[in-house]
Amino acid sequence: MKPFLRLLSAFSVLLSLCLVASCDKSDPKDAEINPFSNGGNERNMIVVISDLHLGADLAYAECKNNLPSLEKLLKQIKASQNVKELVIAGDLLDEWFVPAPVDTYQGKDQEDFVRRIAAANKGVMDMLNSIIQDEKILVTYVPGNHDLTITEASVELILPGINQERDPELGLGTYSPAGYPGIAIEHGHRYNFFCAPDPISNQDIAPGTILPPGYFFTRIAALHVSQGTPATAVETPPVVTENTTGGESQSLLFEYWKLWNWTLNTFKIENTFEEKIIATNLNGFTGSYSVNDVLPYQTTPEGPINVNLYNGIQDSWIERQARNNVAVMIPAQQAIANAAAGSETDIQATTQYFLNPESEVRIVVFGHTHIPKIEASVDHRGLKTIYANSGTWIDHNKLHPSAMNFVVITPQSDDASSQTLVKLYGFKDEIVAELATDSLRL
Repeated sequence: MKPFLRLLSAFSVLLSLCLVASCDKSDPKDAEINPFSNGGNERNMIVVISDLHLGADLAYAECKNNLPSLEKLLKQIKASQNVKELVIAGDLLDEWFVPAPVDTYQGKDQEDFVRRIAAANKGVMDMLNSIIQDEKILVTYVPGNHDLTITEASVELILPGINQERDPELGLGTYSPAGYPGIAIEHGHRYNFFCAPDPISNQDIAPGTILPPGYFFTRIAALHVSQGTPATAVETPPVVTENTTGGESQSLLFEYWKLWNWTLNTFKIENTFEEKIIATNLNGFTGSYSVNDVLPYQTTPEGPINVNLYNGIQDSWIERQARNNVAVMIPAQQAIANAAAGSETDIQATTQYFLNPESEVRIVVFGHTHIPKIEASVDHRGLKTIYANSGTWIDHNKLHPSAMNFVVITPQSDDASSQTLVKLYGFKDEIVAELATDSLRL
């Protein structure tokens, strides 16, 4: 789950990662399709993968069984004579999908944590480092929500020489390959109420934190999975009723409660809501927290609704978007109500890029939702556009039957009839399958 989108797959999103593989000449079953060949000698293809969710402990990491297939795919990318760039569009490293009681850093620090991820996923990390060191293919990383607080230095520590495309603000980045300003690649969490960096909330509790509520959601969801996905819970959320006299702020907080109510009824746990089971000790947080700390509550029916952690989050969304460099503001009601819907992320590709009169981008690739797809539309100038989602590499993607996805962009040539191709693949059972394709002239 993407916690939050991933587990926001959990939320509807919390979602799947992208990649697929190509033709490995040593394996006849892959020889039917080679997604990393353009039929010529030019090195111009751009491969996009995302949502690998590599964890520090394979006992609970979401990507474990798929690691050998991912390693095989990376080998095929490295062997290609036509791939120019490999872009990892977020959620490469997973700091969120950790069962609530587990100390993520084990009493140490982020440097030790990322080293443990590298060790647990050695085959994949070795292949990524081999591609980087070979210097024939540019490897670029942009942050996602699950690696929101992983710093540039920490990524460089385990992937020395990787190109990192980051905003000045931690946890965000958008990448346009050199020479292709009409292409934008980002994770997509920037537009999600539960997953976008939150540098406003909880500053009195955890100074400097940017962790959004999706972090706590994911820790709870990971606990649900580690407990064997119990069908019944020890406790269910107390009913909260809308405070109709409390104005817009209270109405928004009621919507926020409904999201948490859905979460706790969907991801049931074998603990009471007052137990301090959520261990933090990262990004400014030092204590352990209970479900009641994040769940909005009400002491009298139809009376004021309150919340401990993220107090006032419903009122700071506009400022939060401004700090996160969101081009077109999303109303708080829309952002909260649709936080669990992967389709909202897809909509934002259109809103932020294609219908934005300040944008000339015509190809957008997101990850985050774990739902691989290609959709065509038109922009504010009436020109064709393409949105692609790169899916996920987690072992069990309940949101889509495809598995192990990736997107390949082959830029057009100088020939006036040539078009830029966008193709989506799957690598389920290590068999390359073309899931969708489209093209346009940039």
